[in-house]
Amino acid sequence: MTDVDRRDFVKLAGLGACVTAVGLAVPLGQSASTADWISTSLKPGRFVRPMPLPQLLNPVPMTDEHGDFLQYELTQRAGSLQVLDPGAPKTPVLGYAIGAAAPTVPGPMIKVDQNTRVRMRVRNALPTTHPTFGYDGVATSVHLHGSASLPQYDGFADDLTLPGRSKDYWYPNHQGARTIWYHDHSVHHTAQNIYSGLHAQYHIQNAWEKENLPQGKYDVPMSIGDAMFAKDGKLAYMDREHSGLWGDVITVNGVPWPFHDVERRFYRFRILMATLSRSMRLSFVNTRTGAVLPTYVVATDGGVIPPQLVASWRHSSAERYEVMVDFGKCRVGDKVELRNASPNKNRDFLHTGKVMQFRVKTEPTDTRWTVVPTPPASEINPVMTASASASRRTRDIDLEHDDLTNEFLINGKAWRDVQAGHWNIFADDRGSPPRPGDLEIWRIENKSGGWFHPLHFHLVDFRILSRRGGTGRVEAWEKGAKDVVYVGEGEEIELLVLYGMPPATYPDGRSTGKAGANGDQGGRYMIHCHNAPHEDHDMMAQFLVGPASGDPDLSGTHVNHPVYGAPSYED
Repeated sequence: MTDVDRRDFVKLAGLGACVTAVGLAVPLGQSASTADWISTSLKPGRFVRPMPLPQLLNPVPMTDEHGDFLQYELTQRAGSLQVLDPGAPKTPVLGYAIGAAAPTVPGPMIKVDQNTRVRMRVRNALPTTHPTFGYDGVATSVHLHGSASLPQYDGFADDLTLPGRSKDYWYPNHQGARTIWYHDHSVHHTAQNIYSGLHAQYHIQNAWEKENLPQGKYDVPMSIGDAMFAKDGKLAYMDREHSGLWGDVITVNGVPWPFHDVERRFYRFRILMATLSRSMRLSFVNTRTGAVLPTYVVATDGGVIPPQLVASWRHSSAERYEVMVDFGKCRVGDKVELRNASPNKNRDFLHTGKVMQFRVKTEPTDTRWTVVPTPPASEINPVMTASASASRRTRDIDLEHDDLTNEFLINGKAWRDVQAGHWNIFADDRGSPPRPGDLEIWRIENKSGGWFHPLHFHLVDFRILSRRGGTGRVEAWEKGAKDVVYVGEGEEIELLVLYGMPPATYPDGRSTGKAGANGDQGGRYMIHCHNAPHEDHDMMAQFLVGPASGDPDLSGTHVNHPVYGAPSYED
């Protein structure tokens, strides 16, 4: 055996029914870089189905003793969707649903104005056993990825809501306009729960963004995923001994290789890489001329940036890039493909080099948003102009792999080292924890060997100061505030990190008495790899943020404890 090595074959055999269902489209001796796992008879057509747009979730305006807020209600439930082509078996999914409706993948999209207080009420109506992967107790934890939330509302991995229970999550939405997303974050099952469908986009908007960046049908959310399927339509799961899952089918908004009709004008695409492991290098190519369409990166994870003109950009799991693309130089009738020139350390198949197709159908019907805007300084995330000399400390973060236990580690520790009482935090946080609004320099070195890691930090935004190894440079598309950083094999990266600062009044109504992220208590937040199989096995750590002043409460019982501060409740 070559690329499909013996160890992988044994692991695949352990999947039982999934293995016989998936089969191999080519002989075992052929390289997996060209083989597909999916049965040939089930392979979805490319560019034959339109890309669906996620349903917008409408809130209920409410008032409590602390003022007005918006309430969003979601139910997590199992269902079946026609992911493969019509006539093929439906695919069992777990998804977010509105009321009694069936779940969708991705889930309903939320759009909310900056500084709007939100309560998101989430009910777990999932089965007690996962319908595809068979593990018991399908517990969930909702993480609003990119939000500076309090620890008890942040989707901490051990803050679990069991089937038959609900939890209220409060969000301040005080940060600048940005594309963020909510997804499951349950300990040791994040990968399979996201893969099953528990993810959706969430947009914070403000007046400048609405005025200057395309809106309505010209503002297109795109969640890119990859998957492999069994002959019975079920998702197949093979993470190659926890190294990662690379599917042979590319999906956008839940549909394999879709198409989308566009006019001859600028569009804004909010692109979320919702893959478990795969990274991509994306570009827009006119298939008639072979020309690459100029693409302007106008926002990163942490908000709007001065536009960066790129021909292509690298995009790893959980990153969000907002790009403006001009179809104005195309002819009506042209077809433009979003293509993927895969970065290193991915596993590629016959058609993973294509993502979707855009069909130029008509002349423009709206003359607004015809230029690429440069945002004023007031709209730029403050970490982008902060001075590195203001850093309170330099923190070293080593990414490692234990070959004996096959665990992925951060600074030599696994999540099991954290779970006993949730005491294990970075060593220097106890005596002198960072405070809301503090700056630190974080130096990250990838010592794991053989893998890249999209590393995600809760609460904070950061600026990439430097890269050593790899290309040795900070790329144009990375010149904006981030909460996920691609750390390539052997790379060393230096970040300037800004600790988040929710407003002086918490979204659940309690006054902090100070303008600080955690008032008088302090709180614990997570660092983890967003290659979700790495995260689940066991590449997670936690850091402590102190109160705006005074000593943090380390008793484990304070009101902002990430597990006990706001427990779920019975329906």
